[in-house]
Amino acid sequence: MSEEREAEPGRERPRTAADRRARRSEATPAGATRARGTAVREGGRKSSKGSLPSRFVRFLREVVAELRKVIWPTRNQLVTYTIVVLVFVSFMVALVSLMDYLFGRAVLFLFGT
Repeated sequence: MSEEREAEPGRERPRTAADRRARRSEATPAGATRARGTAVREGGRKSSKGSLPSRFVRFLREVVAELRKVIWPTRNQLVTYTIVVLVFVSFMVALVSLMDYLFGRAVLFLFGT
């Protein structure tokens, strides 16, 4: 999906995380400071938080944007993963049950009833 986007004319697409960080720092306005997770404004001031409803709406927009980035499994993958999990859990239940039975028998043998 990211390959579909065209880079700006005359600029290559960054190939590594270091290239992306370098490009991000070039894009920061002069005189502005950037802290992790904060918006940048001229003069290095943080952007205002806004009202509670506007922050909640922004949060929901960001959640939807992140969910669009998720690579969802196909139906076939989902069925396969579900079967693998069920088989593993069944095996673990059987193993723990067997160990419980064996330890119970050993305790009864040692200490009697």
